[in-house]
Amino acid sequence: MVAITRANQFTRTRRTRRTEALRGLVRETRLDPAQFIAPLFVTHGANVRTEISSMPGQYQLSLDQLAREAAELRAVGVRAVLLFGLPAAKDPRGSEGYDEQGIVQQAIRELKRVDPDLVVIADICLCEYTDHGHCGLLTPTGEVDNDPSLDLLARMAQSMVDAGADIVAPSDMMDGRVAAIRERLDEAGHVATPIMAYSAKYASAFYGPFREAAGSAPQFGDRRGYQMDPPNVREAIREVEADIEEGADIVMVKPALAYLDVIRAVRDRTDLPLCAYNVSGEYAMVKAAAANGWLDERRIVLETLTSIRRAGADMIITYHAKAAARWLREDVR
Repeated sequence: MVAITRANQFTRTRRTRRTEALRGLVRETRLDPAQFIAPLFVTHGANVRTEISSMPGQYQLSLDQLAREAAELRAVGVRAVLLFGLPAAKDPRGSEGYDEQGIVQQAIRELKRVDPDLVVIADICLCEYTDHGHCGLLTPTGEVDNDPSLDLLARMAQSMVDAGADIVAPSDMMDGRVAAIRERLDEAGHVATPIMAYSAKYASAFYGPFREAAGSAPQFGDRRGYQMDPPNVREAIREVEADIEEGADIVMVKPALAYLDVIRAVRDRTDLPLCAYNVSGEYAMVKAAAANGWLDERRIVLETLTSIRRAGADMIITYHAKAAARWLREDVR
């Protein structure tokens, strides 16, 4: 038997790296556009396509522009979108969020009309619709009032599914909201509609550009009292397990890049589908660095998304969805 020398061992590790075809053959983690979910921001009006200054390449879109954007995504293999709405008016209860004529409800109906097979996910949270910018109702002293908020979140979820949403995704971090939404949907006959829970949603500094895009910055205070503290991992597991017990079908970690260890920890605890949100600040940093010529945007985006998949995510919400899908298709050709 021929002894394997140190040199031979070193050579063995590199034999399958010599060409792109060989590297592809043994690749452990693969990206596919079907794993991407593209976030979209929908607003009232017509022919509105307003670029978000802190997120180059992302837009606030009116209904007529939204269908065009969804068609471009589908053309490159992205099969799912996540909708956020900019209401015509805000009030303390976020009433447009659960109005059947709300902007997201209209958007869902339009998208399902033009492309019934597109997976349309509705974000469920009051922050975009309330005049105070918090994710639930407030007490007279300005604290978020958890339990009364649950009914409005459940109403909002039902209104989105009534409009045709395929999945509802509660992002509010109110305790008990998954159970409240599941009960409401079941009572309304929507027993087949999945819930994608923002289970481990951290109080992160990476959300800044999103708050410009959705107009959802808090008017006072912050959200650290109900979103998760960034240093905690075991707490994330408890939040995920609670959402699963309440009926979540898909769980999520948000943000992604600074929380790859959390994604891995959640993956090791559950075999439910796991989503990770590659958030606005992560996107904005890449775009800014690429614009200055400091990095190769294509390579860094695909490397980043691969790292999220490698950590254990089955699907990724990402603002890079269209570009990344196009690059992957080019690589196949």
